[in-house]
Amino acid sequence: MKLQPLHAFSILFFCVIANACSPRPGVSSRQLKQAVAESPVFETNFTGFALYDTEREEMVYEYQSDKYYTPASNTKIFTLYASLKLLGDSIPALEYQLQGDSLLFTGTGDPTFLHPDIADLDTTYNGQVYHFLKSRKEKLIYVPRPTQDKYFGPGWAWSDYNFYYSPEKSVFPLYGNIVRFNFMEGFNKPLVSPAFFTSYVDGTPDPASPYRVFRNQYDNYFSYAPKPDSLSYDRDVPFIQSDELTVRLLSDTLKRAVQLMKAAQFENNSFPVFTQKLYSLPVDSVYKRMMQSSDNFFAEQLLTLCSSVFRDTLSTDWTIKYVKKHYLNDLPDEPIWVDGSGLSRYNLQTPRSIVSLLQKVDKELGNERIKDIFPAGGESGSIRYWYENPEGGEPFVFAKTGTLSNKSALSGYIFTKSGKKLIFSFLHNNYITSTRPLKQEMEKILQDIYLNY
Repeated sequence: MKLQPLHAFSILFFCVIANACSPRPGVSSRQLKQAVAESPVFETNFTGFALYDTEREEMVYEYQSDKYYTPASNTKIFTLYASLKLLGDSIPALEYQLQGDSLLFTGTGDPTFLHPDIADLDTTYNGQVYHFLKSRKEKLIYVPRPTQDKYFGPGWAWSDYNFYYSPEKSVFPLYGNIVRFNFMEGFNKPLVSPAFFTSYVDGTPDPASPYRVFRNQYDNYFSYAPKPDSLSYDRDVPFIQSDELTVRLLSDTLKRAVQLMKAAQFENNSFPVFTQKLYSLPVDSVYKRMMQSSDNFFAEQLLTLCSSVFRDTLSTDWTIKYVKKHYLNDLPDEPIWVDGSGLSRYNLQTPRSIVSLLQKVDKELGNERIKDIFPAGGESGSIRYWYENPEGGEPFVFAKTGTLSNKSALSGYIFTKSGKKLIFSFLHNNYITSTRPLKQEMEKILQDIYLNY
């Protein structure tokens, strides 16, 4: 039957209205409000949340997302983005220049050289930096690169100097800037790596000390509890950096002389020009380690490394200012960003800005690399025991955690059962419970979003 013009218009009008009024996919704003804003678990602390639909390009729900929170290791998302914009596909390991019968070289801040877990980063790594320095026929002369960074970042806790998660920053890291103590079942004395530090270890510590291994605050002398253990395990303790120690460690490791030459020994105290670079690992190997293990050392060194691409003087602060000016000037709220790892409580971010940042990261990485680099719920990294697929299938949450005392964060991507990709950010501050209730509540919310959006 042929439709009359009025009837055709009516049907068309009805279809437009029906389409405009059709409910959005997934969980309603009211349901999210009940789950987040009215959660009895979150009500005793400060919580911010934002959920973004990448297909519709709009926020699905926000709760206090414009408020600033201490993001802890969610800061590493900023470091990841800076690295994606400023570094190439491989890590610049060192810069060098031939001068007569000598090879002058300097550092870039590369955190991977002689790292004790290097095989965990990339099984194809063949130690090219080590072999390069080891095999050169020229005299080796190390020239310390100028840096504006101190050994600790701004706002770091000075009392953390003894703990694995707080190694000192440096321009030429060696062995991850830590000493590894390997305790073995039935043995009183641990193996020490690098072996160079063996003579700096004392097996008679203060019996009142609560630490299994303890380093003096102002020097590289270590003590440990000399008693057999029922289990084998490692303890990593940072060592104090200096140019002189770098040269001694290099000489001991390479089994050949390495000389130290500072800029003051050059004409006009100028830093020499290095015309050649040597590269080490593919960047994704390092990003994956930083994000999945929440490696503070890698995060700090990556921001330092970024500055080496553009200038002689290394500077975390320069990298942050450069990235904020050129790549993050359109975030909803200005990021208060002071270090690479999130160890500093001076860092402040809003959930909606982290969501905006994750949109930028998404454009750089794409789904495949996101799923490889970010921790996967129920499977890998810092969320391997949380946020697993409620139906037992592939991981659906790929997100970065963040934890300081009384601060917790989780931000990343949700790949829903219906095939949608969402971006979210949870920031919690000033809670006095353990993090477990917060994780349980977030897990319930994220699983509900996965099933129903």
